[in-house]
Amino acid sequence: MNGIMMMAIAIVVLGGAYLIYGRYLAKKWGIDPKAKTPAYELEDGVDYVPADTNVVFGHQFASIAGAGPINGPIQAAIFGWLPVLLWLLIGGVFFGAVQDFASMYASVKNKGRTIGYIIEEYIGKLGKKLFLLFCWLFCILVVAAFADVVAGTFNGFVTDASGAVASSATNGAVAMTSLIFIVEAVALGCILKYGKLPKWINTGIAVLMLVGAVALGMNFPVLLSRNVWHIIIFIYILIACVVPVWALLQPRDYLNSYLLIFMIVGAVVGVFVANPQCNLEAFTSFNVDGQYLFPILFVTIACGAVSGFHSLVSSGTASKQIKNEKNMLPVSFGAMLMETMLGVIALIAVASFAKGEAAAQGLTTQPQIFAGAIANFLSAAGLPHEMVYTLINLAVSAFALTSLDSVARVGRLSFQEFFLDDDVDEKNMTMFQKVVTNKYFATVITLVLAYLLAKVGYAEIWPLFGSANQLLSVLALVACAVFLKKTKRQGAMLWIPMVFMMAVTFTALGMTIYKLSNALMSTGLSLGNTLQLIFAVLLLILGVIVALQGIKKLTEKSGKQQAGEPAN
Repeated sequence: MNGIMMMAIAIVVLGGAYLIYGRYLAKKWGIDPKAKTPAYELEDGVDYVPADTNVVFGHQFASIAGAGPINGPIQAAIFGWLPVLLWLLIGGVFFGAVQDFASMYASVKNKGRTIGYIIEEYIGKLGKKLFLLFCWLFCILVVAAFADVVAGTFNGFVTDASGAVASSATNGAVAMTSLIFIVEAVALGCILKYGKLPKWINTGIAVLMLVGAVALGMNFPVLLSRNVWHIIIFIYILIACVVPVWALLQPRDYLNSYLLIFMIVGAVVGVFVANPQCNLEAFTSFNVDGQYLFPILFVTIACGAVSGFHSLVSSGTASKQIKNEKNMLPVSFGAMLMETMLGVIALIAVASFAKGEAAAQGLTTQPQIFAGAIANFLSAAGLPHEMVYTLINLAVSAFALTSLDSVARVGRLSFQEFFLDDDVDEKNMTMFQKVVTNKYFATVITLVLAYLLAKVGYAEIWPLFGSANQLLSVLALVACAVFLKKTKRQGAMLWIPMVFMMAVTFTALGMTIYKLSNALMSTGLSLGNTLQLIFAVLLLILGVIVALQGIKKLTEKSGKQQAGEPAN
């Protein structure tokens, strides 16, 4: 197996899935192009903001991708390339894309409400409360993991194999370019909101901004330590998740989406030019260094195949920006398939290195391995290796930063919603409710816990993040299945993914709790690991209760049709 063969298989499978299965789902559930979407019906200039398809797609894709589709397949490659490739394609089409589309569809049909509100409407108020608590804990894990990934990418001082510390101009250039991106995003947001310019002019401006930021960043790198970047990143997240979406979230994702798409196109071209050979075994073993293929493979490859986090973006932010119901298919189903393609590219990247070759080149983290491989591919086409390596690292950090923007906002909203019922008037709130539902308080408490976990390091957090992420996908699938049943729509295609992911996540969380408990008994736990154990236990309990409530609703006899308009 070589790189071109893997890429060709992925393109055929994913392209066919969109044209056949995606359109089948849209027809089966019913799309009404004439319906007034929540973006217009509830437009408020903060969260509900109508946006063009390419803008919402950019937000969706940049938010859901993060570092997951790069980190996951590279880590899971210990089991061989074949199981990784099979799960990326099968999971991406029949699990992930279906979940993302269903979550966005259910949200748009329910006034752009989140999965939490959908659970309340179709499962019950207790289910919503438990889900929101689960969602908040999960968002803390995501922020912690991705913030540490970004801080590592920005770290201006790296330690080599001998223990010597040296400055890294590449990391400094990535950091500087990312900072410029943020400033440019605010300017672009004002242009998009007030300029009322044609799409092609907006696109031209965005591309020019992108080129300018890269040029300045590569010529004026900023060198700061990992710990300093932790603080700066969390300050940025604090600002990003409380300002209106048009001022930073939408334009930054729009700007970054071009960089990310250029990166994927460049990587695909590089694969076809270099045609790298696969130096991985097709299959190694079911047990590699104490890690079992089931469930480790399926929780490690999260975002590239199926990710519960996607349901939060689909129903939490993107659904509030959809102009027309027909845009839901490309924005949700299409963005997920593109992310699966990124996962396949990451697999080809790690497979291109011979055993020990990446470490010999100083490529120790998953983003560095990915960037190094793509730079190797494109250097075969005559492009400068160092420039490409810097640009790919920049794109990876852009993925993670845009995810941080979205997930921090979702975590803040989940915390607020947990303490606020629909029947509570703002004027009649108690002092406690006013404090905990304040967006600044909710943001700060979320980010403080995430900061403490980030200090543990993403490598330690990743297994728990993956398990919680996949369990969240179970809850999203249960909620969407109940919604489809209650509104007389076909939801059988959600059942197999839902049951399979239950088996995966309950097993993985149980193993994590067992491992952390043994550590507690033998050597004691640090603050970070103690938080992980508490989170793991709470996530498992909350997940089981919400899942059981949803299954009960699914298995009971159909009654009177509930909220949500009749199926088309």
